[in-house]
Amino acid sequence: MTSPALNAARRTAELSSLGDTAQVDVVVIGGGITGTGIALDAASRGLSVVLVEKHDLAFGTSRWSSKLVHGGLRYLATGNVGIARRSAAERGILMTRNAPHLVTAMPQLVPLLPSMSGASRALVRFGFAAGDGLRKLAGTPASTLPRSRRVDAARAVDLVPTVRRDGLDGAYLAYDGQLIDDARLVVAVARTAAQHGARILTRVAASDATGTSVRLTDQLTGETVDVTARAVVNATGVWAGDVDPSIRLRPSRGTHLVFDAAAFGNPIAALTVPIPGETNRFVFAMPEQLGRVYLGLTDEDAPGPIPDVPEPTPAEVSFLLDTVNTALDVALTTDDVVGTYAGLRPLIDTGAGRTADVSREHAVVESANGVLSVIGGKLTEYRYMAQDVLDRAVALRGLPAGPCRTGNLPLVGAPANPVSTLRSSLELPSSLVARYGAEAPNVVAQATCDRPGVAVADGIDVIRAEFEYAVTHEGALSVDDVLDRRTRIGLVAADRAKAVDAAEEFLAAR
Repeated sequence: MTSPALNAARRTAELSSLGDTAQVDVVVIGGGITGTGIALDAASRGLSVVLVEKHDLAFGTSRWSSKLVHGGLRYLATGNVGIARRSAAERGILMTRNAPHLVTAMPQLVPLLPSMSGASRALVRFGFAAGDGLRKLAGTPASTLPRSRRVDAARAVDLVPTVRRDGLDGAYLAYDGQLIDDARLVVAVARTAAQHGARILTRVAASDATGTSVRLTDQLTGETVDVTARAVVNATGVWAGDVDPSIRLRPSRGTHLVFDAAAFGNPIAALTVPIPGETNRFVFAMPEQLGRVYLGLTDEDAPGPIPDVPEPTPAEVSFLLDTVNTALDVALTTDDVVGTYAGLRPLIDTGAGRTADVSREHAVVESANGVLSVIGGKLTEYRYMAQDVLDRAVALRGLPAGPCRTGNLPLVGAPANPVSTLRSSLELPSSLVARYGAEAPNVVAQATCDRPGVAVADGIDVIRAEFEYAVTHEGALSVDDVLDRRTRIGLVAADRAKAVDAAEEFLAAR
């Protein structure tokens, strides 16, 4: 194994080495969760791998999710048993083997209010019981993901203090997987791929891709290099059609609003509110890191050109506020919203109908010139999708690969990963441990900056050592990389303004 540290010096060296490389086994285009998952799968099978990303790791949809690792309950309700079982299995793998430091059990509270019909209550109760069944089927222990149950009104208020109390008849409580952050998962997967020998190259654009070659352009210098490969995989999500024009996707926009957690009374559980008129859709107000609550999620058609950074619409903001307010004792308004974000789901175009009803299945397709593209899918199944793509590439191209190993492969930061450090005489902030797991002592021990344990700005529980580590070990090349993806400080404009000087300090020192 090699060092999992990603930084500007390693990027320069590995990019330069491509000119001396006759051929690599796999080139992966796209640095989101799917692309990094493919790179890890391939590298851990003993293949030579180059991953290129035009922007930064987790630049696109992979940083705009609900930060949930879904157990597949929604898909079971729509009759898609296959994806439901796979989702539960993949959730269990992440929580117990791959990334127990990044994925924890999130309590979900469905308040039983007078506005909720008896039929809706029965459907939720049945759904949660089915979710328990999926968890057992996946072999995920109740110690990792507790069983669902009913709680009384007092307990419901303890969990979500601002829940509507008038007529509250208790609540249903269930659990799902929650990521400390989706972009941190992408970075962990990318660094683990690098640990197994993959070359992870950000700010490198791919063009003229075929099944055996691709032209790479360094976005920082403008220099180009042509690389030959046994297999070229397109994992660019909603931008897949830019690499293979024959691909037809139907992007769907999912919007979230960001609040100070105090607006919801600093909840412990995610308030889960049925959408009026829907049988299987909810909005979630989820407690998150940095003292925030994220409220989502919409599912709207997003036709037309694909923006680098999608924007929520006023109608989506109103929809989310109106829905969550049906279950609150307080009336939240746009004045309470401190930030917003939106992402585009790369759904396979199946024709008419609502995007909410379009399948979340993925597909692997081969273009006329031999590029393999993976389209559709969902974050929870990234490992399964990567295995599917690699199995296809091995079969089609005769790659000299061993069997898939990722089902039992601990990511950087998981206790079983060789780079992790479990012992430390230092008193580490709980927020640091939540983001880095067993690697947290390394973040502080390897810091060379002044005042490594001091917050980057008042009221923000990110320390200076984390900013330095983002640059020296996590491949951050710009202030935006640090503020928007290695940390999520940038979601709130006021926080960004307070922390930008510290980020610039560490980028200047690299």
